Amino acid sequence: MPVQPINVLHFSDPGCPWAYSASPALATLRWRYGDQLRWRLVLIGLTESSQQYVDRGYTPQRMVQNFHAFRQAWGMPFAFEPKRRVAATSRACRAVVAARMQDPELGDAAFRALQLSQFTTTWVLDDDAELAAGLRRVDGLDAQAIVARIDARDVVRAYEADRALARTAEGSPTAFQGKAARTDGPMRYTAPSLIFERDGRRLEAGGFQSIEAYDVVIANLDPTLRRRPAPEDPFEALDEAPRGLTTAEVTEIMRPGNFPADRAAAEEALVAAAGRGAVVRVPVGDDAIWLAARYARAAERFRSATSVAEASGVTPSVAAS
Repeated sequence: MPVQPINVLHFSDPGCPWAYSASPALATLRWRYGDQLRWRLVLIGLTESSQQYVDRGYTPQRMVQNFHAFRQAWGMPFAFEPKRRVAATSRACRAVVAARMQDPELGDAAFRALQLSQFTTTWVLDDDAELAAGLRRVDGLDAQAIVARIDARDVVRAYEADRALARTAEGSPTAFQGKAARTDGPMRYTAPSLIFERDGRRLEAGGFQSIEAYDVVIANLDPTLRRRPAPEDPFEALDEAPRGLTTAEVTEIMRPGNFPADRAAAEEALVAAAGRGAVVRVPVGDDAIWLAARYARAAERFRSATSVAEASGVTPSVAAS
């Protein structure tokens, strides 16, 4: 008998390091529950102008200092070369919306690509050439055409609808937990906030949360769902991830129950899988993305897009090493 999916409203922004660092938990949700969860990405639009960050005291150097803390705590790959300036996230969000309007799957892929641009290269999110460079890593997406639509009326209208929905956190459980924010007017959801809904029931996991918090929410919504256990071999997870997984994501997916994640064991298993030709490793920031060998075309596209950007002067080679 088909299972009625749980709808997941996912508030996020490609410029948020908390959202990026939550990627291992979100990847684990997708592994455990698969198509029993129906995701909808809502772009927050953290900033419309880089001056908003400047006014708050953000600098490229301060960003890198923060990146070290996030890397140490949650393990996602980062680049530690300061960007030339801080950047607003609005144009990147609208690029994701433009891709989503073409195909929701492409929207999700564009979001992932721009997160990697933000945190593993020196590219900035409000430079159209650098947005296109990041988006070229997405198979099936015309990066230049997407960037050309950032200011299109229908894209802006859809983006503003996302922003408005993200700014409805007043009185919510997320606000109750102190995980909402008021940075530009109405109380908004922070990234990443997940709202789980089915049959009129609505449970929130606002702001940065652990995989255990998400699991509790899902268990209370429907304890009859199929909950897949951790794989014994990382290839099992990578074979279902055409856009690849970082070491931290594989580590979290392979975590058994409530025991601490064992990154060393996951890395050893990944190296062994690479040794037998089952997976490929693509350097990203100070770490890597791993892909099943059958997705090698995606790995080559990733490398090629980076090489094209370097050759055109968009970024120095070290930025995506």
